[in-house]
Amino acid sequence: MRGLGPFLRDAWRLAKPYFNAEEKWSARGLLLIIVVLNLSMVGMSVVLNYWNRLIYNSLQDKDWGSFISLLFWYKKLPSGFLMPGFCEIAVVFILVAVYRTYLNQWLQIRWRRWMTDRFIDDWLADRAFYRVSLATSAQGTGTDNPDQRIAEDVRSFVSDTLSLGLDLLSNVVTLFSFLSILWELSGSLPILGLDIPGYMVWVALLYSIAGSGLAHWIGRPLVALNFFQQRVEANFRFALVRLRENVEGVALYGGEREEKRGLVQDFSALMANWWAIMRRMKGLNAFVAGFGQVASVFPLVVASPRFFAGVMDLGTLFQTVDAFGQVQGAMSWFVSSYSALASWRATVERLATFHRAIQAAHAHASEGVTNETTEGTDFGLSHVTLTLPDGQTLLQDVNLPLHPGTSVVIQGRSGTGKSTLFRALAGIWPFGTGHVRRPAGSSLFLPQRPYIPLGTLRHAVAYPLSPCDFDDAEIMAALTDAGLAHLAPRLDDADSWSQRLSGGEQQRLALARALLVKPDWLFLDEATASLDPQSEAELYATLKRRLPGTTIISIAHRDTIAALHDRRIIFERETGHPGRLADAAN
Repeated sequence: MRGLGPFLRDAWRLAKPYFNAEEKWSARGLLLIIVVLNLSMVGMSVVLNYWNRLIYNSLQDKDWGSFISLLFWYKKLPSGFLMPGFCEIAVVFILVAVYRTYLNQWLQIRWRRWMTDRFIDDWLADRAFYRVSLATSAQGTGTDNPDQRIAEDVRSFVSDTLSLGLDLLSNVVTLFSFLSILWELSGSLPILGLDIPGYMVWVALLYSIAGSGLAHWIGRPLVALNFFQQRVEANFRFALVRLRENVEGVALYGGEREEKRGLVQDFSALMANWWAIMRRMKGLNAFVAGFGQVASVFPLVVASPRFFAGVMDLGTLFQTVDAFGQVQGAMSWFVSSYSALASWRATVERLATFHRAIQAAHAHASEGVTNETTEGTDFGLSHVTLTLPDGQTLLQDVNLPLHPGTSVVIQGRSGTGKSTLFRALAGIWPFGTGHVRRPAGSSLFLPQRPYIPLGTLRHAVAYPLSPCDFDDAEIMAALTDAGLAHLAPRLDDADSWSQRLSGGEQQRLALARALLVKPDWLFLDEATASLDPQSEAELYATLKRRLPGTTIISIAHRDTIAALHDRRIIFERETGHPGRLADAAN
């Protein structure tokens, strides 16, 4: 964990942008109203402090009229001030408490929406999400479980920042509001021939300093433990989601025992860290509970000598005890809030490191293989060097022109780097140098494992475009041409299509997208590998018939696919050495 200064700067950098954003005036206005309501609660505590003095004095004096007035109506004091009755104070207190919470929640959801939008935009912009995923380290600092950071950490940050910030402000105002009251009520205490004025203020200060120091010493490890707990919780949840998304594969392999072993291992890490938190919290809670119990009686013990000496009456005694409790409680805010502060700091650290990872991805967005839109007609690589994240070179200073109207197949042994070449042509591979020349026109890249979004079948077929861009007839025709006519009646059915469809059907669905989009350039990375050779040949024939103006570039292993293309390129590479692209007879 970093020092306090960098941590506070991170918290400020995360919180500040929202209150300077496009909705800054409504955000600031809501925050101001919430602050006023919180300070109103402090003001009512001051009023109740004086009300306690009057009600206890009425009991001591057996003054029934004052007692009833203070409960239900009001009492005019010699100073001319009207002390409201408890019922009036309670009504105002309830209204303020209800709207303080309501407006706080309103601000929370607005702030969370804004931060969520911002993180999602930054994460997706310049394909930062892709670079961050490739940069994931074993420690996972800033890069692990981005879904958890956006969904859970943003929610916790907004909630805890408001809660702790407003609580701290209220305690500061409470401290200064009751400090003068306690100073006046304390009088002086002779110690070793010296009169100590406002002695109970000094007692409260020393008590709070000692408590804060001990709380920090006991609870300091909680920050790192909470940081790690959020990570292992997210890892366990991800493992469960991963199993849910691959139930068929697990069932076919009979991998239940191994899946259970992995889940138990993840949960064991979660439990081990949780036990460490529990042990540390046990010590902290024991101290905080003891500290609070002593604090409840400590001021009574310290102030009672003056009461028994007849210097103060019963009402003044209880007012002093209440004022001491308010001052000591405000000074001991760090003690009572230590656990929440530790959790908040862990949340800030996770969001800050995630934000830095995104910013680093943006800073390097212009590096690597760059995209250039040219006035020519060729699509291809110009002096491109491709490397892996570990620095291993796949290709060095390669030129690869792809001519419109000439279909090309790229072949090579598994593991040579064909899919990385595919990613470079798509303009998403961040490691390397050189340029990808793109002519005017559209392109579509279909990977071996299609991405199928959540939602209706209509949405899945039209992706990445909107379903509104196509009418039913176009979508049904594309499904029919791709061999999925039996799914046409289910266009508006929402289902987990990535699990509902077989591997071959998923690839057919991806090809239906190509038939809908009608790109000028269509890149297929083993996009028909799950189909039988006859079906592959039929689909390639359909693509050429339905998309006569589309140039097809394929990565494939089967020679039957190579025979369907005009040009054949072999990707050759020996382990540990840069590869080369060589034209071969087709």
